[in-house]
Amino acid sequence: MSHYYDKEDAAYRSQMAKAAPKEFQAFVGLMRVVGIEDGAIPRKYRELIAIAVAHATGCVYCIEAHVKDAKKIDVSKEELSEAIMISSALCAGAAGAHGGMAIKFYDRED
Repeated sequence: MSHYYDKEDAAYRSQMAKAAPKEFQAFVGLMRVVGIEDGAIPRKYRELIAIAVAHATGCVYCIEAHVKDAKKIDVSKEELSEAIMISSALCAGAAGAHGGMAIKFYDRED
C-alpha cells in the first residue's frame, strides 16, 4: 500500500534536479519570489498569498513551508485562518461557476 507525503520524499526532488538541472534551477528561482523582503507587496502578505494558493492547489509541502515562514514573521493564527478561508471560498466559487458550465455542456446537443 502506498503512503503519501513522507518527509523523505523530498529527496526524490534531487533526482529531478540532476535529470533536468536548468529547469529545476528556474523552478527554485521562481519559488524564491515569495520570500523577497518587502517588494511592492510586503513579505507578510506574500506569505499569506502563498498559503492561500497552496491550499487551493493542495500542495502540503508548500503549506508546511509557508506556514513555518509566516510564523517566523509574526503572521497570526487569525490571519492564517482568514487566508485559508478566503482560499476555500474562492475554490468553492470556482466550482460553482464551473458547475454552470457543466450544465451548459449537458444541455448541448452536439
